[in-house]
Amino acid sequence: MPSTAGNAFFHNFLGNSPRWYKYAILLFLVINPLLFFYVSPFIAGWVLVVEFIFTLAMALKCYPLQPGGLLAIQAVIIGMTSPTQVLHEIEANLEVLLLLIFMVAGIYFMKQLLLFVFTKMITKVRSKIVVSLMFCTASAFLSAFLDALTVIAVIIAVAIGFYSIYHKVASGKDFSSDHDHTKEDREQLCDEELEAFRGFLRNLLMHSGVGTALGGVCTMVGEPQNLIIAAQAHWQFGEFFIRMSPVTMPVLIAGVATCFIVEKFKWFGYGAQLPDAVHKILSDYAAYEDANRTTADKMKLVVQVLAGIWLVVGLAFHLASVGLIGLSVIIITTAFNGVTDEHAIGKAFEEALPFTALLAVFFAVVGVIIDQHLFAPVIQWALSFEGNAQLVVFYIANGLLSMVSDNVFVGTVYINEVKAALISGQITRDQFDLLAVAINTGTNLPSVATPNGQAAFLFLLTSALAPLVRLSYGRMVWMALPYTIVLSIVGVVTIESGFLTDMTQYFYDSHIIIHHTAKDVIGAATGH
Repeated sequence: MPSTAGNAFFHNFLGNSPRWYKYAILLFLVINPLLFFYVSPFIAGWVLVVEFIFTLAMALKCYPLQPGGLLAIQAVIIGMTSPTQVLHEIEANLEVLLLLIFMVAGIYFMKQLLLFVFTKMITKVRSKIVVSLMFCTASAFLSAFLDALTVIAVIIAVAIGFYSIYHKVASGKDFSSDHDHTKEDREQLCDEELEAFRGFLRNLLMHSGVGTALGGVCTMVGEPQNLIIAAQAHWQFGEFFIRMSPVTMPVLIAGVATCFIVEKFKWFGYGAQLPDAVHKILSDYAAYEDANRTTADKMKLVVQVLAGIWLVVGLAFHLASVGLIGLSVIIITTAFNGVTDEHAIGKAFEEALPFTALLAVFFAVVGVIIDQHLFAPVIQWALSFEGNAQLVVFYIANGLLSMVSDNVFVGTVYINEVKAALISGQITRDQFDLLAVAINTGTNLPSVATPNGQAAFLFLLTSALAPLVRLSYGRMVWMALPYTIVLSIVGVVTIESGFLTDMTQYFYDSHIIIHHTAKDVIGAATGH
């Protein structure tokens, strides 16, 4: 135990984090004010962004909320941003925060149904390639209509269910016993078998995560920035989908092909097989559940199915805010399934609330980006190009910035700047439409490179599951690399090809034809 007050303070600072990590955070806190006041606020802002990314990369050493939060608090104190700006960013992203708080908890109360469905999938389909393709394509399809965070929350819940079942039995207990799957008993567990199962789960998690990006880019409801871009361009659901399709459809095909290739040739950490012993445990669990499922249990599944249908319909047709739909799922699944204890309900919120707090801290960093105009030089540089070169530059610039920042923020900033250029006459409407496609695809596709760009990836990295399956920041970047390369290149090629320009002309011509046809029909009907 530390003997002096100073040693005790340092011992308590960031808990059990490595000493070098503690020194690094303290160094950041010392140099930031010096850079801000004596060198350049612009440079200090970018240094802060890099430091925050460092805390995310070291998430398995220390949860990023504490070190990242200290950096954000200091940024506000020294004037990099203001409490008002931070509050504005939180208010602007309130739907995302409500989604995390309520939707993830709602998924928790549907875990019996999810385990039932996915356990059948895992136990009945033995081909790892087929299972991987199923997870990737299912995530892509769901993300086109639901929020990517909702989809990844489902996958996380399923993976934790699989892991806890195996861990319980491998630790010498039966299916009905209570068990803490976060604690390992080395006398019971087989290290080789456990690591193989972890690899299997990591593969499915990464395929699913990339799948949310493949599907989320296609529609205006797939990602939050898609809605913002569609609103600025005045596009409806169908037009948004078709305008994006020259890029998104080839990318989708390429993404699914990449899933097949990395599994087939076992590249980049993929190709891990489900051990036979684990498959037997999951199969026995499925048989045990089927044999012991009472009428009350079956009714619980029925309620969860109905709640799932409401979830899909409500989100697909935007019948309410995503977070409010999640809250309704909590109410329905608990009210009709007999969950009335406050503590039982509270467990559902344990997974999402730390990440919700971390996301609020992230919005403080976004406030610094805005107040210090960190992206302004890049935007002005991109606008200096013309034609297809401008589209490619916007795509690349959006992609690179989305790798280190939030893609919702990057997409919002870029589309607002481009809209301002349209209003001022700097670009034409046709060029604006093309740039909107480049911005949307640029923020959605290359951002799979790191957990920083997409909230779904960051949620996965900071979830309770990540340390259990040994999914670190570096490993996630490595496993995402083949997807990053393929999606980015296919995106650039399709944008540079000029097909987008032809599609824009097609829409322009179609609009003129429809406009004149409607005018003629109305004229004939009214006699004018």
